[in-house]
Amino acid sequence: MEQAVISEEYCSDTERELTVRKTSLFAQGDGFAVYDHCTGELAFRVDMYPSVSGELVLMDPGGAPVLTVRKKRPSLHNRWEGFAGERVDGQNQKPLFTVRRSSIFGGNRAGMVVEVHGGVGPTEAETEYRIEGSFSQRCCKVLFEGTVPKGEAASLVAAIKRKVDPDAHVVMGKDVFSLFLAPHVDAAFIMGLVLVLDQVCSDEPGIAEVEIDLSSVSLAGDHHVIVNGGTLLEEHPAEVVM
Repeated sequence: MEQAVISEEYCSDTERELTVRKTSLFAQGDGFAVYDHCTGELAFRVDMYPSVSGELVLMDPGGAPVLTVRKKRPSLHNRWEGFAGERVDGQNQKPLFTVRRSSIFGGNRAGMVVEVHGGVGPTEAETEYRIEGSFSQRCCKVLFEGTVPKGEAASLVAAIKRKVDPDAHVVMGKDVFSLFLAPHVDAAFIMGLVLVLDQVCSDEPGIAEVEIDLSSVSLAGDHHVIVNGGTLLEEHPAEVVM
């Protein structure tokens, strides 16, 4: 099933790896460049953020806005909202999705909950994702939990890992990392979550610091995804293996 949140054009029929690179290491308002690992072509970019308004805009290679995320104030749960394209003040735009901490008391063990308003695919029900792991360590995963409140078993749809230089076989710095996507997952939507995670980690160091070994992960469901040696593989249903 296509999990298009922003648009089906950002969904691929096969698993996909993106290389995410911070474009400035020293400026306060640094950005991102996102490349397709196989082709080397630019997929997305964030030229400069956060803006004066506190909004982050993900753009396509040509500079057209794909989505905007902004922090909702005030918010005890560190709540962020995602909008299609460029958000314009005064137009009463409704957010496509909301990201928040799972608990205000979680400390460095608190994960993130993502609510997609209007659902994905043919359903109109609200759907939910869960983010677990440590983004600051570039070791976390995004799980699709289905409809709310009662849904199907969670399935792994994306994973973030440290980038390994294929020639030198060494782990690169945290300003370059790999984003693995399962088939039919909206790459723009997941990149929007990456932008939020980066800001949350910058604002509150230690958020979502639950260490997860991503060398071998599988989750039960109609289809599940295994992270094995840095790739995502679609397999048949199986028991949870951590």
